[in-house]
Amino acid sequence: MISIKRLSSADTEFDRALSELLAFENAQDAKLEAAVADILAKIRMQGDKALLEYTLRFDRLDAKSAADLELPRKRLQQALHNLPAVQRNALEQATERVRVYHEKQLTQSWSYVEPDGTQLGQKITPLDRAGLYVPGGKASYPSSVLMNAIPAKVAGVGELIMVTPTPQGETNDLVLAAAAICEVDRVFTIGGAQAVGALAYGTRTVSRVDKIVGPGNAYVATAKRHVFGVVGIDMLAGPSEILVICDGKTNPDWIAMDMFSQAEHDELAQAILLSPDLHFIEAVAASIARQLEAMPRKEIIRTSLENRGALIHVRDLDEACELANRIAPEHLELSVEQPEKWVEKIRHAGAIFLGRHTSEALGDYCAGPNHVLPTSRTARFSSPLGVYDFQKRSSIIQVSEQGSAKLGAIASVLAHGEGLQAHAMSAEYRYTKK
Repeated sequence: MISIKRLSSADTEFDRALSELLAFENAQDAKLEAAVADILAKIRMQGDKALLEYTLRFDRLDAKSAADLELPRKRLQQALHNLPAVQRNALEQATERVRVYHEKQLTQSWSYVEPDGTQLGQKITPLDRAGLYVPGGKASYPSSVLMNAIPAKVAGVGELIMVTPTPQGETNDLVLAAAAICEVDRVFTIGGAQAVGALAYGTRTVSRVDKIVGPGNAYVATAKRHVFGVVGIDMLAGPSEILVICDGKTNPDWIAMDMFSQAEHDELAQAILLSPDLHFIEAVAASIARQLEAMPRKEIIRTSLENRGALIHVRDLDEACELANRIAPEHLELSVEQPEKWVEKIRHAGAIFLGRHTSEALGDYCAGPNHVLPTSRTARFSSPLGVYDFQKRSSIIQVSEQGSAKLGAIASVLAHGEGLQAHAMSAEYRYTKK
């Protein structure tokens, strides 16, 4: 049996119960912090030497030189060639869909000219070099390659470097094939905090990048937080989340499995159902109990649902949408009639899945939008990974002689008001005759 929390928005203690349910203690482990800081310091000081030592220590991969940790391009192409036709076809179709979607996000430079000849605008440029972290070993995710590499390539990033741990030399052909399809420029068989450090600081062999993206374990996440500022990072992601709003007319087995799809990620993942139909909630609970035993990752799902999952009875769909905005989930399914009506009420969510046939899993792999999404309520102020994360904006200002007099006078007044005389005089020199 499985025991999953039942809540009702009508209960007097509901607000407190919901807050406790959503609370996620992302406390920093002092030992982990110290270990990561030590690894990063050694990578920064010793470069390839430390990288080789940590790779041997953590991945039991004995390389004679750091150059041996780089996979030749022919190895990536070989992995693609060796894929069964059905896998290659799925990978290629997913790649094309993700690419087409992200091409819509491309932002172009723009400018306008004022009547006096002053020109103002914005120049858009891609990053020179980006680093992509892809989990390896047992946790191998080719979809992570697609979702991180494709927007970088669409943005025009000059060089994309992928790092992926290969414990005892164990590689995953699907991951390498994805790298080949996405035209990743260089791939290194390194992982952990040491890989993040190599990308952030650079070594003789691994080039320093401008931004690091991609998921990883606690060491990787902590390392990314440590190097932020030296390089950019995509986000500090927490456990996976799904919130389902259902009017009670969807097959309860579908909803139960949608909740499983996130709960199976890890024990800290969160799956919540909101519905105004009590009978439907009971049907979903029964489906969860019935289907759980057949799931290969049933113990992970059980722990996730019992500790952080919930079935919540709400007054109506309007209240469900209000609660969704409070929860600000990573994934939100609107499994309702006329989902296009209800999506207008949603302000905060990483990705929104409309209609009964739109499972969250499609977004993870092949729908097109990015699956790298804000978690832990950060959808209130942040967005999915996209092409814009690999582009920079530079302001363009070209002031005409006539405009210099007009703008200079304004700047002079404001600069004197701030007590910054050099600022004022710098502006005044352009229009004051001496």
